Amino acid sequence: MLVSKRVTLSALLLCCHFGAIGNEASSTGNYEEDSLGSDFIERQVKQNMSIGKAVKNIVGHYPEHVNDVVSTALDLYPEKYKEIVHAAISAEPTSTHDIVEVAINKGVASCPNIVETAINAEPSYIDFVVKVAANTTPEELLDIVKIAIETEPDSADTIVQTLAKTHPAEITDILATALVTAPDFSGYIVDSLLAVYPEKAEIILTKALQKSVGNAEQVSKIMEVARNAGIEEEEIVGFSRKATLEN
Repeated sequence: MLVSKRVTLSALLLCCHFGAIGNEASSTGNYEEDSLGSDFIERQVKQNMSIGKAVKNIVGHYPEHVNDVVSTALDLYPEKYKEIVHAAISAEPTSTHDIVEVAINKGVASCPNIVETAINAEPSYIDFVVKVAANTTPEELLDIVKIAIETEPDSADTIVQTLAKTHPAEITDILATALVTAPDFSGYIVDSLLAVYPEKAEIILTKALQKSVGNAEQVSKIMEVARNAGIEEEEIVGFSRKATLEN
């Protein structure tokens, strides 16, 4: 009987011990969430001498709260949006999509300006940046295409392909804007669209050739892409004539 009571008492003490640890952990978690507010960020700014360094430091320690940190920082220092967005993405690049979305929804700057800042911070996530930007502010789609390609011209084909997938009804406008912005990459741009929409070859090639009239080298590149895509020479010539007539 004595042994049984000792076992029961030991079990009770053990439960109490683990219960206390659990409560402490829960309390710590809540403390972290509650403490990442404006007062905390302002203290970090004073210690780090800039909002960019403060955001990068906080996000580095609390990546799971990146959205809240960016949101609060933009509320406090909207004029420093470039520094805040750049710092947050640099610290937590896998959250680029969310960071850009928060910044756009805050309205601290135009969508294209935020897109430019985000791409400069982490070019490898450019498809996430343009996708969330175009979905959040579809009325600025063509401005997004333009600024994204100007910022990272080597990714023109990726930008066009990503946006054409999410906004297929705007494919010709996306293509036209891209070709005007980065004519030297016309072949890659057209090729990227044909890879996604081979059934729209006539629309894509006619528009591309139309925007390239007067630039023999560009026309030659586009026609070569069409041949490599398996399109018959007769069809290509027909697209070229149509483009000339519509120009």
